[in-house]
Formats: sequence, structure tokens, C-alpha cells
Amino acid sequence: MVYELDPQGHQLKAFKYVDYASETVRTLYANGAELRKDWANPDLRAEIIQRFADRGIDFDYLREVTIQPEADPFDLLCHLAFKTPIRTRRERADLLRQNRSDFFAQYSHEAQVILSELLEKYAEHGTAQFEIPAVLKVPPISEHGNVRKIAGHFGGPVPLRQAVHQLQSLLYTA
Repeated sequence: MVYELDPQGHQLKAFKYVDYASETVRTLYANGAELRKDWANPDLRAEIIQRFADRGIDFDYLREVTIQPEADPFDLLCHLAFKTPIRTRRERADLLRQNRSDFFAQYSHEAQVILSELLEKYAEHGTAQFEIPAVLKVPPISEHGNVRKIAGHFGGPVPLRQAVHQLQSLLYTA
């Protein structure tokens, strides 16, 4: 990444921030595989994001200064720290749809549609779209009924959470 400096030194600040972020990743994780293992677990991901936040890493700002607005935070971190290719959220979602049709096939048609809509929300807005039950209350998912009815398509609230958890995990194995 090459930056030209403006009179206020903004690009230099961005360069130092990117360098700091990549060094922080390497301090916390020896390699991309180790980060992927933890990141794929939605329960651990929140802790990882908080660890980075505690060290001053803001994913929105990082996407802005690297000019990667559609990058998944995991891919951006791995790219900066370990020089791996960057995937967008859309690419991750498409890979999951293409490579793991078996995941979707285990659910009823209505549940598959809901999972597909969740995946689409992720592709457009990121992992915050997996917040259950909040995401079930906004279109297009809310059009399938209230939270109880949506959970019923999965066999109840626990299987719904398990399906969404597995969906998130599979995003990072695709």
C-alpha cells in the first residue's frame, strides 16, 4: 500500500494505523489459520472483535483507509497481517451458497429462504446481521411472521440459533 502525504499528514496517519493493525493481528495470532479457527466460532468472534477494539482497531475505519468497504473484517485482518487475498462479504456468501448446498438442504423450504435472507443481509451489512432475535424483526425476514413462527420453521428457538450459528461458522470455512 503506497500513500502520498497531504499537507496535514492524513495519509501517513492511515499508513501507521494499517501497520499498527497488522502488527496487532500478528501479536494475537501466529497465522491466519489460528485466527480463522477462532473467528469461525460466533461466540468467540465477539471476544476477538472486543480484543481488537480494546487495542484501538476499528474495522469501519480500517476498511475506509484500505479502500476495502466491502471486505469482511476477517479477510481484511488476514490480508494485512498475513498477505492473504481479500474476500468481500458477497464473495463469502456466494461461496457458501455454492459449496455447502448440503447445509441448506437439511431445512424446510421456508427455513432455507430465511437462512438465505440472513446470508444476504450479511453480504450487504456484515456479521451484525446475525443478531437473534433482532434480525428476525426486520424485513424481509419479518415477513415470515413473528419470532415464534420463524423459529417454528426450524423446530424451535434452539434449532434456529444452532442453524444461524452453523451458517456463521460455515462462512469462514468456505
